[in-house]
Amino acid sequence: MTVLVLVALASIAIGAKELSLEQVWHGLFHASGTYGDVVVDERLSRTLLGLLAGAALGLSGAVLQALTRNPLADPGLLGINAGASAAVVTAITYFGVTSLSGYVWFAFAGAAAVGALVWFLGGSRGATPVRLALAGTAISAALYGYLQAVMIMDDAALSRMRFWTVGSLSSATGSTIDQVLPFLAVGTVLALLLARPLNAVAMGDDTARALGAHLGRTRALAMLAATVLCGAATAACGPIVFVGLMVPHAVRSFTGPDLRWILPYATVLSPVLLLGADVVGRIVARPAELQVGIVTAIIGGPVFIFLVRRRRTAQL
Repeated sequence: MTVLVLVALASIAIGAKELSLEQVWHGLFHASGTYGDVVVDERLSRTLLGLLAGAALGLSGAVLQALTRNPLADPGLLGINAGASAAVVTAITYFGVTSLSGYVWFAFAGAAAVGALVWFLGGSRGATPVRLALAGTAISAALYGYLQAVMIMDDAALSRMRFWTVGSLSSATGSTIDQVLPFLAVGTVLALLLARPLNAVAMGDDTARALGAHLGRTRALAMLAATVLCGAATAACGPIVFVGLMVPHAVRSFTGPDLRWILPYATVLSPVLLLGADVVGRIVARPAELQVGIVTAIIGGPVFIFLVRRRRTAQL
């Protein structure tokens, strides 16, 4: 928690535009004027969105890894990011939506629709980790094909989507936070309540049944929680990769496999990664900035390769 507070303070204090600590303090507690516009309207909103989105991505990643029994799973595995992206490009191209507030609702609706479709194709009550992963992969491939086709044919959509698909916190506003906060709150509570039954599901179907777990209900609620969390975060920030993959692994290294510990720790530590990457992006490209989705991808690629190689070695 201390690290989270320090990173949040750094996110408020450090930006592409250099301000002294005195100027940051003045802008934070005397919101009128130039400093107030920069610190409160931009950096504080950005930090709050980073806290919420980071927690949602890490928590949804941990839930999906338990649900699919795949330690390399992340929110993109079940097509949630693809659904949000396809909905946004549809809104831009065919409905003329240009505002972020419009993107949020389309993106969330797309994520929710794909989550429901993956659950249906995965077998609903008879859903298994393999079926869910295969359904999500197939739908993602189809939707990304649609996405690329539309953007190639529509220059305006390509121009507007280029920024959103990278993943960024820079467009954070109080309105965006207000729109996604109820969904993130519901998804977080639901995911944390599922820790115990997901522990049983992670042991395998036969063991879970022997322990009295309701497999169909648990998987349906876990899908719902992951879709709500990832859908709302993606709607507000665009698809940000690897946060939901890396943080649950890091947490699992010191908590063990018990989701009653993994889920709360992932909720707290994921914003540390997201806000830390955002601060790095503001520093390295001054006076411009490197979007947080690019920074997490640069960090996450080598980490993902390391995880795959470690698992392969362990299997040998």
